[in-house]
Amino acid sequence: MKIVGTAIITNDEGKILIGQRPEGKDLAGLWEFPGGKQESGETVEQCIVREIKEELDVKCSVGDYLLSVTKSYPHGEFKLMVYKAKLLDPQNLKALVHQKLLWVTPQELSLFQFPPADVDIIALLQR
Repeated sequence: MKIVGTAIITNDEGKILIGQRPEGKDLAGLWEFPGGKQESGETVEQCIVREIKEELDVKCSVGDYLLSVTKSYPHGEFKLMVYKAKLLDPQNLKALVHQKLLWVTPQELSLFQFPPADVDIIALLQR
């Protein structure tokens, strides 16, 4: 099972950052929360910091743990470890991996198509 560090990044207006998965990747075109697979020897928090730098070209601080979600897909089994995160240099935000980045309210998350693993995360964020 692969561990995925998943960041719920909010801005000062309470909006949440989501990205659209690129063509050619598994689940292409679906929306997701930033993050990625944990590498050997790193904590989930370190994974999130690294992935945010790689995907968005920004630094972040990792906050509170929110929940974990385990899902099986044709391309493997994944456990998403979900944490709050804050961008330290939001003015440098770039879509290095995603087709598109958007800031949305928790209620607007329902308007986008996410992978099945994200359904529980969205439910928590909309409470």
